[in-house]
Amino acid sequence: MSKRMTESQIVAMLKEAEAGIPIKELCRKHHVGNSTFYKWRAKYGGMELSDVKRLKELEEENRRLKQMYA
Repeated sequence: MSKRMTESQIVAMLKEAEAGIPIKELCRKHHVGNSTFYKWRAKYGGMELSDVKRLKELEEENRRLKQMYA
């Protein structure tokens, strides 16, 4: 497994947790810490992949606008 997971992998992992797989087991399977899982769940919980892509687009646009006015 790569060191950094993609958004689609994160969403898939969160879906597995929603399906009832124990969090400790998921974290061990995907080689991530419990705290990382909970951070991802706070940020991406309940989102679909299209929502995550839109979030990334908005974050990038916000970054560019901040650079323009800084």
